[in-house]
Amino acid sequence: MDDLISAIATAVGAGGVAIVRMSGRGALGVARKMFSRKGEFTPNYMYAGEIDAGVFRDFGMCVYFRAPKSFTGEDVVEFHCHGGTEIARGILKRTLELGARLAERGEFTKRAYLNGKLSLSAAEGVGEMIAASSEAQVRAGYLLYNEKLTSFGTALQKKLTYCLAEVDADLDYPEEDLNASSRRGIVAALAETEGELAALLAQYAAGRKIRSGVSVALAGNPNAGKSSLFNALLGYERAIVSDVAGTTRDVVEGTLEIHGVNFRLTDTAGLRESDDAVEREGVRRAREAIRGADVIVWLKEEGEKPDFPAGIPVITVGAKSDLARRDGCDVVLSSLTGEGLEALRELLYEKGFGRENDGAFLLSERHYRAAMAALTAVREARAAAEGGLPPELYAEDIRRAWEALGTLSGETASEAIVTEIFEKFCVGK
Repeated sequence: MDDLISAIATAVGAGGVAIVRMSGRGALGVARKMFSRKGEFTPNYMYAGEIDAGVFRDFGMCVYFRAPKSFTGEDVVEFHCHGGTEIARGILKRTLELGARLAERGEFTKRAYLNGKLSLSAAEGVGEMIAASSEAQVRAGYLLYNEKLTSFGTALQKKLTYCLAEVDADLDYPEEDLNASSRRGIVAALAETEGELAALLAQYAAGRKIRSGVSVALAGNPNAGKSSLFNALLGYERAIVSDVAGTTRDVVEGTLEIHGVNFRLTDTAGLRESDDAVEREGVRRAREAIRGADVIVWLKEEGEKPDFPAGIPVITVGAKSDLARRDGCDVVLSSLTGEGLEALRELLYEKGFGRENDGAFLLSERHYRAAMAALTAVREARAAAEGGLPPELYAEDIRRAWEALGTLSGETASEAIVTEIFEKFCVGK
């Protein structure tokens, strides 16, 4: 799979610079035909000169990366031309005329994976960074790209390999039987692996929030100040504010970024009984938004706090502090003066997201399924070992856990999984 591929590596459209990238056999030969440099191309040097697209020329730059010291592990050439749709397309067309074929989605990164330049999870990290809609997603994607998840999985695989070696020794020499100390060592290694996998799986909620944002429902009675707070947090007029109770009759959404994490705010209808059919529908949707929230901001007024769903953190807010103070609240604020808004933002981050770390994150459902499969198999193996069952009965469970962890790096990932991952990439990456 080292035939010559070519694609535009930058976004299509007007801009300062565009990049056309080639990878595979013959990349340097095409560069010699298209670029004005007469001498040899020293790898990793950027040369200035004319790029010949056949029907026109452009003054730009050319760089050659010699295999295996390139992103894909193959010979790679990049033309850096002036930005603009037709310039980049013309240069790409010329590379195709000279023997390259148009790259498929994610094919450059796929070749890097197949040539051992990065793991499968690291390749997914590249995709996360490209698709990022928040600073937190960029940071988490970079941790994936930096092999944090792969390193984690590899370390656990080593512990499982130790367990398998102990089991294999007993199966090879059954007359000696697996002694008590060896069994204790296996149980201890499995228990340690189980704990680390459980801790990793606990990070999935944070990973999901990094990807999709933290869902926040603003709840309260009619005219409690929800829409004013909604607008104040966003910094612009998104929801209609009125002294008339029941003005908000549908959910209104907006996005706020706190410490690089996206928070998806939902301004809901006031919670009350009503004879108005439209308002009743608004209240129904409000309750639906509350049930699906990661955190609820309750604007407290006189009266009882509603019965919110169990397990969802609630921040109690005393709003309209410029008019009256309220006791028993997590934060007191005024949407008009801005008092308490920063304190609310910090509480939203703390209760809705928590803390980022510099370790492994489970960002995708694929990662979660692999880690859960490994954890299930480890638990079954540990239970069998602790129960004194013969080692051959739990060796297969240990192997299943090892293989599940291997799918994180791509070591044991199926061709279908690999294809599905890279089909999500753009052409040119």
